[in-house]
Amino acid sequence: MGTDDEEVDLGRYIRAIPDYPKKGIVFRDITPMLSDASAFKRCIEELSEIAGKLNPEYIVGIDARGFIIGSAVAYVLGLGFVPARKQGKLPYKAISEEYKLEYGNAVLEMHEDSFPQGSKIVIIDDLLATGGTAGAAGKLVERLGGIVEGYLFVVELSELAGRALLGDDKVTSILKF
Repeated sequence: MGTDDEEVDLGRYIRAIPDYPKKGIVFRDITPMLSDASAFKRCIEELSEIAGKLNPEYIVGIDARGFIIGSAVAYVLGLGFVPARKQGKLPYKAISEEYKLEYGNAVLEMHEDSFPQGSKIVIIDDLLATGGTAGAAGKLVERLGGIVEGYLFVVELSELAGRALLGDDKVTSILKF
């Protein structure tokens, strides 16, 4: 169990798992942070404070851990939440964007009616690596007529330089490894 929210060291709740999902990758697992009430609360408070300063109208959360974090931030800020899902998971008409991962390729989708044209959006995910996934979400937002105000992450893997793909001035992460 965590201690006082102001003194929670979120870094100690991020588990490093070597060789997952393939050899040579060190996976940064946020589930210990999610399962600790004080750490999860502190994370959502920090991200909500940052997102609130960007004045978004919607939060886009990226499949799947970005759903957990993004929906909590949307709730705190009183905003709508839009899921950016893996291919084939949305039931209504969707647009798609293919992107590269550090270990392969994937496709992200959003419903074509996710938000009105001109809406201000903050995109949230658990981790920034190469920037491919968040970049695809940003492209989807822009194709739907939205304006990406910022990208927020719990963890950033600095050596993979994902923020360069997204625009350094638009990226904020709580922890860097």
